[in-house]
Amino acid sequence: EVQLVDSGGGLVQAGGSLRLSCAASGFIFPYAIAWFRQAPGKEREGVATISSSDGSTAYADSVKGRFTISSDNSKNTVYLQMNSLKPEDTAIYYCAGREALGTMVVSRAPKVWEYDYWGQGTQVTVTS
Repeated sequence: EVQLVDSGGGLVQAGGSLRLSCAASGFIFPYAIAWFRQAPGKEREGVATISSSDGSTAYADSVKGRFTISSDNSKNTVYLQMNSLKPEDTAIYYCAGREALGTMVVSRAPKVWEYDYWGQGTQVTVTS
């Protein structure tokens, strides 16, 4: 059974940084982990994703150059380092996972419909 536990959210001033963590377990096949976010009244949007096959990454345009997704395979944990945070980054952040029978390739920002497994979410609030 796949389980994802996300954590690390909090309250930060604009320009500050936070690091989110996603502890993953239960994957059998090559997989991708992604971070999504959902602000009040808005649709859930993909932020970043990373492949377990080759470590390739992809980002939404809105976070490129500010956010970095990475993984520590020894801890089965994926991180989202968020720098230069803006008030518009305020949202609940969710990690999500999906598997592939073959090599997992990521080449663009993640889409909600692609992901089967979800964490419980962690709140990020950025004040101006």
